[in-house]
Parts: sequence; structure tokens; C-alpha cells
Amino acid sequence: MAPSTDYDVLVDMGFDNERAALAVKKTGGLQGALEWLEETQDKPLEELVGSSASNLDEDDPNAEPPALKIGEEAHSLVCADCGKKFRSEAQASFHGEKSGHLNFEESTEEIAPLTEEEKKAKLAELREKLAAKRSTMSEQDKIDKKKNEDIRKKSTKETQDIKEDLQKKEQIKEAAAKRREKVAEIAAKEKIRAKIAADKEERRLKAEKEKAARDGRAPPVPAAASPVATTSGPISSKPASAYTETRLRLQTTNGNVQKSFPVDTTLFEVAAALGAESGVEAQSFVQNYPKKVFDQIDFGQTLKELGLVPSASLIVR
Repeated sequence: MAPSTDYDVLVDMGFDNERAALAVKKTGGLQGALEWLEETQDKPLEELVGSSASNLDEDDPNAEPPALKIGEEAHSLVCADCGKKFRSEAQASFHGEKSGHLNFEESTEEIAPLTEEEKKAKLAELREKLAAKRSTMSEQDKIDKKKNEDIRKKSTKETQDIKEDLQKKEQIKEAAAKRREKVAEIAAKEKIRAKIAADKEERRLKAEKEKAARDGRAPPVPAAASPVATTSGPISSKPASAYTETRLRLQTTNGNVQKSFPVDTTLFEVAAALGAESGVEAQSFVQNYPKKVFDQIDFGQTLKELGLVPSASLIVR
């Protein structure tokens, strides 16, 4: 059995009871109600109810009259701006709010209510509009979702890059601290060995002096200290293990860099120092003679372990 009222038609179509009742009350007919529902489908019900209550305030000169009641005689109104006809003042008022038209005239012509076929056609048209709008919103939702995902990925990558950079700096700090500790330990051991050797030499000289005094001989003369080699005189060669520093000549795309490093510096620390000083990110080092390639696997070894002491020339790749 077909719905008997405009309210029943809207409820049968799928609109909730309160929104359908408000639409009929607001516009006074099915056609206006459908247009009103289409126009306000994105607004929450609370906002629509509040707006309706405000518009019906008795002190408001622009308040809409109530919808036609059952048995009440219908009056026809015509919009002088566009020629559209309306069954009630509520429908005309809704049209004025929607279009901005202000000029309305009374008409003796009575507008017949929609037939069942017209109602079905109107419902089908509204369903098509709603489906098209939902489809458009769905596509926009996909676009917005993709944009949000791209923003999230970019933010995640930037955060990861910052985290990796901090970890790299911490590794450099830890390596530098270990190197300082090792140098300090070597210096302390050298100092202890020098003290032991000096004490031993002092005891030896004392024993020889005492023996010479017993034998009636002159005391032995202490041996002169070994002269320190200078750059102006000949320098005797020494094994690589005797060096504590090595001098590197690094050939980069931005020019050559010459820098000295402790022999226990790792190749990773050399790459980090080069990046901090010249902005060059080293992936590998190449030695022309003898031909060797030092890649990421070798970055954990020291310059001494790689045979780059007392000096070396490397190409940065």
C-alpha cells in the first residue's frame, strides 16, 4: 500500500522520523521537503532543530508561518522574480531563503498535489543526486586519505632521518671518547715505563759508583741522552708500529683535504670527520698504489689495521 502523506513518503524513502517531520513542517509539502532535505543533508539534526525554533520566534518579523494543516484551504503563491508557484507560505518562504528572491504575489490558481508517478519520479531524481554526491564525496575522501598518508610517510621519514643522524653523532662521540681514553692509557703506560727505566738506571749508576769507590776508581760518567731528531738533520726510519699518527690526503669532488689522525682512528670516523668538515658523504675509499678499495665493511677497522700508516692518499667515492 502506497504512503498516504508526505511524511510517510519521506520515512518510506529512508529518512529518519525527526528529519522527515521537520522537513514537512518547514516547507509544507513533499516537493519543498525533498529540496530542503537535499539542501541540508550535511547538517546535523540539532542545528536544524535549533534553526527551526529560532525562525518560529513570535518576536521575529521574518518568522515562517506554520505548515498547512489537514483540511486547511491551500493558497497559491507566485514568485515574481522567477515565476515559480507554491502551495503555501512556508514553501514560498523556503524558496526565498534558498534563492534570495523577495517578491511574491498571491494567485487564485490552486496547485494540485503531486501524483504518485510524480512522487516516484521526484524520489528517483533525489536518489540519483544523493548517490552522485556520495560518489563525489567518496572520491574526495580517497584523495584526502592519500594526502594524509603521504604527509604521514614524509613525517616518518624525516623523523627517521633525524634519529639516524643523532645515532651517527652519538657513535662519533663514543668513538672519540674511546680514542681519547686509549691515548691517555698509552701515555700513562709510557710514563710508567719511563719511570721504571729511570729508577733502574739510577740504581745501576749508584751500584757502579759504590763499586768504583770500593776499588779506588773514579766513578763512571753517565751516558749522554740520545739527541732528539729534528727536521733540519737526517731522520732515521722507523717501523709503522712506532707511529702514533698518520697523515691522509683525501681527494674529493670538492678538492683535496689533508688531515692527520691517530693511528687507532677507524675509517668510519675519518668519513664522519670528512662529512662534518666538507659536507662530502663518503661511501668508500680507493687507494691507487697498492690498489685497494675500502668499502663499508672496512669502516670498522683502524687506519693502522688497514696499513694506512704513516701516510696515505685516498680517493673518496
